Amino acid sequence: MGIPLEIVLGQLLRAHRLKLATAESCTGGLIADKITDVPGSSEYFIGGFVSYAYEAKVASLGVSWDTLQKYGAVSRETVLEMARGARTALGADIALAVSGIAGPGGGLPEKPVGTTWIGLVTDGFEHAEAFYWRGNRRENKEQSAQQAMRMAIEHLKSITGES
Repeated sequence: MGIPLEIVLGQLLRAHRLKLATAESCTGGLIADKITDVPGSSEYFIGGFVSYAYEAKVASLGVSWDTLQKYGAVSRETVLEMARGARTALGADIALAVSGIAGPGGGLPEKPVGTTWIGLVTDGFEHAEAFYWRGNRRENKEQSAQQAMRMAIEHLKSITGES
C-alpha cells in the first residue's frame, strides 16, 4: 500500500524547511484534516481556509468577483487566486487550492459532477490542473484531497531532483 501521501508530503516539506497553506472548497477541509493527522505537522503546515461560498472566497482569499463571474468557482483562474490568497494571508512557501463539484447535484454540461480544479502556487511558480472524478460525493472529495497532496509531492520532488 505504501506510505500515506500526507506523511510523504510532510517529510518533503520538513526536509526542505517549507511551510504549506491550503485553500479548500469542495474538499471542505479534508486536506488539512489529513495533514494534521500526522504528528508534528505544525512544523510545516501553517493552516488553511475552507472557503465554500463565493463570498468566502472573496473575503478570506481575495478571489476577484470578476473571476468568479467570468470563470466560475470551478476553474483554473479561481483555484490559482485561491492558492495565491492562502499563501499570502498565511505567509506560506507553498499553497494548494481545490474547487470542484463533488455531487450528486450541481453539475453542468461543461462542468459535470466530479469536475475538480487543483492549483499549486509557490514563489515564482503556478500550476493548475483539472480532474474528472466519477465517484459519489465522498469519493470525489477523497480523490481530490489525495490528488492535491500528490501534486505537491511531485512539485517538491521536481525542484529537488528527487524521484
